[in-house]
Amino acid sequence: MQTHPLGKTPLRTSALGLGCMPMSHGYGTAATRDRSEALATLAAAVELGITHFDTAEVYGPWTNEELLADFLPGRRSGLLVATKFGFRLGADGRAAGLDGSPANARRACEGSLRRLKIDCIDLYYLHRRDPDVPIEDSIGAMADLVTEGKVRSLGLSEVSADTLRLAAAVHPIAALQSEYSLWERGVEREVLPACRELGVSLVAYAPLGRGLLASNVARGEDYAAVGDFRGGLPRFQGENWDRNQELAAALARFANRKGCTGAQLALAWLLAQGPDIVPIPGTRRRTHLAENAAATELSLPSCDLMALEEMFPRGAAAGPRYSGEQLSWVGR
Repeated sequence: MQTHPLGKTPLRTSALGLGCMPMSHGYGTAATRDRSEALATLAAAVELGITHFDTAEVYGPWTNEELLADFLPGRRSGLLVATKFGFRLGADGRAAGLDGSPANARRACEGSLRRLKIDCIDLYYLHRRDPDVPIEDSIGAMADLVTEGKVRSLGLSEVSADTLRLAAAVHPIAALQSEYSLWERGVEREVLPACRELGVSLVAYAPLGRGLLASNVARGEDYAAVGDFRGGLPRFQGENWDRNQELAAALARFANRKGCTGAQLALAWLLAQGPDIVPIPGTRRRTHLAENAAATELSLPSCDLMALEEMFPRGAAAGPRYSGEQLSWVGR
């Protein structure tokens, strides 16, 4: 698998990364997760040439970093480990708001290093911008961690172009992580141009529309009963779901004519947007991992790219991507 520079840093990332969150968080309950299969999937990713592994303190919370720690011994060299901070965790471990304070940046970093059992985090993100803390203060504290050798590079997640520019004036930003896919193209308006202006890689999470573009998801009403967070997402509910399923079906028909899967076609489209775009599809199974990785070998002619953009214009997805407080946390 090809590798590309991560922003302007000496670090390199595989063309496709792996989002580790589904192995421990969000998609079902602990009873539905298979730890041995998750570890096998992580090992298979390395065999496929994937070097970029994305986790966060809040995934679990904590258990996703611990899972990755069990996989890393003997494999650490050449891998890019990314984790995140920025939430205030309640006594039950649930996110109880945002905390981008310098004190939390340091506390969370020390905790992540301990759980991951590594000496240095390759890419350390502010998970969401805290409106009560100037971004300059958050980034300044993170930059101190770089100076101390605890972190190699800095990232931001789901921030506006203006926030990215303010942050980059304090310390170089290697990557900005945001939702980006055929289904969600909002970053193309301002955020992606700002990334390219500053030499920042864009790490695309949910590149398969949280499974919808892979045609393997259910209605939100069904997910709510099994502890899957997609049950609370507006795009998976009611009439929104019906409209979005039509989009997924159109993609599947296109993919069938191309002799590939909808997931592969969606990832190939993202990869074709440039080497500074790094999709990190999340999975907990080796079968889906292998399918996703094969997308790096799929070359799309310009006519196919144009057809896909016409099929999925900006704003094509029905419904907002989050609801309530979570929606207010993005784009600041």
